[in-house]
Amino acid sequence: MPEPVVPEKPAVLTRPQIDEALAGLPDWRYRLGGLVTVYKLPTAAKALDLIAAVGRSAEEQNHHPDLDWRFNRVFIRFTSHDAGTEVTQRDITAAKSASSEAEAAGATPEPGLYRTIEVAIDTADPAEISEVWRVALGYKKGRYGDLVDPYGRGPSLWFQKTSTPSPNRLHLDIHRSKEESGGVLEKTAGTGALMDYGHAPHWVVVTDSQGNRLCLCTEEGHEPDL
Repeated sequence: MPEPVVPEKPAVLTRPQIDEALAGLPDWRYRLGGLVTVYKLPTAAKALDLIAAVGRSAEEQNHHPDLDWRFNRVFIRFTSHDAGTEVTQRDITAAKSASSEAEAAGATPEPGLYRTIEVAIDTADPAEISEVWRVALGYKKGRYGDLVDPYGRGPSLWFQKTSTPSPNRLHLDIHRSKEESGGVLEKTAGTGALMDYGHAPHWVVVTDSQGNRLCLCTEEGHEPDL
């Protein structure tokens, strides 16, 4: 019998290629291997109509997004799982189609509302502990040694390798695009938190008055050390 034909994986786009495509997709942002946006509709019923329209388009293209409905807002994420949860040309095409459907529905783009949160663990040896967390969470291994929910529901888990782990080993990485990060950094600084800009513009380390940390990540990528 002839060997079954295995479909060729789609080519993963480089970051410059993604940025070039995003120049023509003002409603969308790049975030951790996907294209994301939020659309606001006049009513909840209109939001459901948009979901149905995007769904029909996805069926025609055989490329389906992660969709989240919150009253009159629709959160959308496109990524190519068969390419390692990365962005391919299919995601660019699908995002364009979704934008066309949103425009026809009278939707208002609000991409800044799409926040991506990771739980991060400081560790000197990620391999020593990652399997415990993967099995317990029911997650799969991600692109850079992180763990991701195969159904896209829970936050990903990032093992931050460092020889000087913080006493509080768990922290959050909060990812936004550069377009939306400035105001958040300013408001966070206004709370009195300690702001470490040593790694800006990629990320800013925030420490509260009790020593707990979070990272406001303003560009794609993970911090190598805190």
